[in-house]
Amino acid sequence: MKLSQFKFKLPEDQIAMAPNYHRDECRLMVAHRKSGRIETDLLFKNLLDYFDEDDALIFNDTQVFPARLYGTKEKTDAKIEVFLLRELNPDLRLWDVLVEPARKIRIGNKLFFEDDGPMVAEVIDNTTSRGRTLRFLYDCPHDEFKRELFALGAAPLPRYIIDKRAANEEDMEFFQTIYASKEGAVTAPATGLHFSRELMKRLEIKGVNFAFITLHCGLGSFDPIEVEDLTKHKMSSEQMFVSKEACDIVNTAKRGGHRVCCVGVSTARATESAVGTDGMLKEFEGWTNKFIFPPYEYNLANSLVANFYHPESTMMMSQCSFGGYDLVYNCYQRALKEGYKFGCYGDALLILDD
Repeated sequence: MKLSQFKFKLPEDQIAMAPNYHRDECRLMVAHRKSGRIETDLLFKNLLDYFDEDDALIFNDTQVFPARLYGTKEKTDAKIEVFLLRELNPDLRLWDVLVEPARKIRIGNKLFFEDDGPMVAEVIDNTTSRGRTLRFLYDCPHDEFKRELFALGAAPLPRYIIDKRAANEEDMEFFQTIYASKEGAVTAPATGLHFSRELMKRLEIKGVNFAFITLHCGLGSFDPIEVEDLTKHKMSSEQMFVSKEACDIVNTAKRGGHRVCCVGVSTARATESAVGTDGMLKEFEGWTNKFIFPPYEYNLANSLVANFYHPESTMMMSQCSFGGYDLVYNCYQRALKEGYKFGCYGDALLILDD
């Protein structure tokens, strides 16, 4: 398929700019991929009605850290945004980062993150046009350093939100799933944000089983696709882990003919990277750069819940691969017509195999 087939006009007022403080009360649309039926006028907590005992939900338990910092360049006091990507060496305090504006930041420059504080970083390498390697000059135990560094950071909201408003303290709470436990993500697995403790408990009481895998969400899903031929687009690699416990829960449900649902496209990417030729989930520890776009046949899950995303996004393409291009595109057109919200804080679409 071509990039232009995923283009549509998204009105500014349908991009969700703030979280729903009642996590499970965003809007939900349900699409049935065999019958083509589409249900609307539901809330996310109605997800409970579509799952039964011994079904399995697969969650991504990655934890978002406050990756966006603001500092000043030495001598000029120019304001610089530093976006932490990953820690390269804990002992040397080396971090892979993005900087903005990049043209002002060269090897040897020092960046200051507090007026009178001790947090200073030196640029020691250029990695990409915007990428830099920083060495933080902070002499203390590593745990203290991380605590102080993260205290200076803000929730790493997507650029389309940050360009309109600053992140606040509430974002650090709501841009995080309630089950997050493995630090390493610089953006949230957005669909998981809709799960409240009450909804999780009600699903558990109903006998639905939970499997937790980890994919540390990077910025690759937000990279613009600059080629019409989707086969030529390359996704950035993301680190992932699939445990034996998760495999046992998922494979038991699948063998029993029950629903196996991926919560979010990051979970779908991870499980499709770890599925065997027998259609069963396998233990995995490593990296994936899997890019899922139509035509693609999912080998593990038989249901998927994910948000409504921006046009020409890799996330929308993953949904179209699962539900079928025509059905999912129709859902998007209906969402536009009926005022659904799009993006990380937006509404959700559940696709079922019936």
